[in-house]
Amino acid sequence: RYHTTFRPAPTPEIQARLRQNPRDKEENIENRVETYYRNVKELEDFYEDAFYVNADQDPHVVFEFIESCIIKPLPCKK
Repeated sequence: RYHTTFRPAPTPEIQARLRQNPRDKEENIENRVETYYRNVKELEDFYEDAFYVNADQDPHVVFEFIESCIIKPLPCKK
């Protein structure tokens, strides 16, 4: 699989043979985003214990954050 920005096809010949997945057309993406915003409040209310993850980071940082939210740290002696 190739991505036009992050992993482009290595040669023009390969690039000429590529096809876009119909699910990734702009109007389909717009419909999915609209559906998300229409339902996000209900999802947040339903999943009260959910947490926000900024996934625009290094994968290891994201993993450690999720792990810290799931695994309760041991209490400290004071």
